[in-house]
Amino acid sequence: MKDNRKLRYGYTTGSCAAAAAQRAAALTLGADFAPDDKIILNTPKGIRLELTSERQELGDGWASCAVKKDSGDDPDSTNGVLVYAKVVKIARQSDRAEPRLECTGATEESAGPEIELIGGLGVGKVTKPGLACVVGEAAINPVPRKMILEEVEAVCDEFDYAGGLRVEISIPEGVEIAKKTFNPRLGIEGGISILGTSGIVEPMSEQALIDTIKTEMNVRKAEGADYLVITPGNYGETFLKTYMNGKNIPAVKCSNFIGDALDFAEQMEFKGVLLVGHIGKLIKTAAGIMNTHSKYGDARMEILGMHASMAGASSEEVRKLFGCITTEEAIAVLDEAAVREQTLDSILQKLDEHIRARVHHRMEIGAILFSNFYGYLGETRGAGRIKEILSGQKEL
Repeated sequence: MKDNRKLRYGYTTGSCAAAAAQRAAALTLGADFAPDDKIILNTPKGIRLELTSERQELGDGWASCAVKKDSGDDPDSTNGVLVYAKVVKIARQSDRAEPRLECTGATEESAGPEIELIGGLGVGKVTKPGLACVVGEAAINPVPRKMILEEVEAVCDEFDYAGGLRVEISIPEGVEIAKKTFNPRLGIEGGISILGTSGIVEPMSEQALIDTIKTEMNVRKAEGADYLVITPGNYGETFLKTYMNGKNIPAVKCSNFIGDALDFAEQMEFKGVLLVGHIGKLIKTAAGIMNTHSKYGDARMEILGMHASMAGASSEEVRKLFGCITTEEAIAVLDEAAVREQTLDSILQKLDEHIRARVHHRMEIGAILFSNFYGYLGETRGAGRIKEILSGQKEL
């Protein structure tokens, strides 16, 4: 909500790519659609989209489709761009001598279709390790990649097609857009990434988000919750469901506004808070940074390097940390230096100090760190008791 009106959701480049690939695959395999026929897409968030094909082309053994990105009331640099998918019939791997292309994602059973997913013009290529995609592949993140492949596989099933298809995703405007981003520094060259963990873009007006966080916490309090989980975003929410064995526990997403969320928890007199977050976010909070958006600064490797040095890492190993792009990559360096456990213990101690200070030591508080690749990394003192209370294992 903002100014007493609801802000409008949008949809991600990943949703656009999946929808375009669905329509292009269907056209390639013989479907007949008018350009204004809606493309139906079910997103990971559970929201059903009805999207419009902006451009359709049909050739001999191929078809292409474009879907326009709509960021809703969270306009960004990709708002309004066209995301294209071109689907081409190709021979199955067993019927050709050429090497298989990147991102083969279809079923590996001989009876099923073989689908190759590649990036075209305006979709970046990964050039450095540590990102969600393998070096040399198109920067199509795991969730969008899965969405695209599942949509194309579903079309193949519908048409009983067991041959090969090549799906090329392109965003021509991505070449120029990428020049205005941090992508080159992160190791993504030549274009932008295909992103999205839920398929939906949620409005990111700062004050609107902060107001929404407060409203959600008020609702949880009114429902009778005394203990609350706070997590920055979708990754934390997914980890939490697995870590807590799918239990339905009171949780609120706080985006980058960790400090504001802790302030609200104190004001609302919650008895305790469990902060659950990816190390890439909470490493900043371990240095007292309570708004973790990159525009306010990015000191992840500096913080890691300092704690690793105190844990016994050599100057050369610290230099390696400073060259890392992501915290996932940095953990591998800590493992090579045999200082991961000591470094994380040091980070968790500082994280504990900062979050306790933020709530003025007036409530129970703990934090759990995780990594997408390495899973659970550790927790602060007090986290275990709150976790037990939330999971119903301990009486209040």
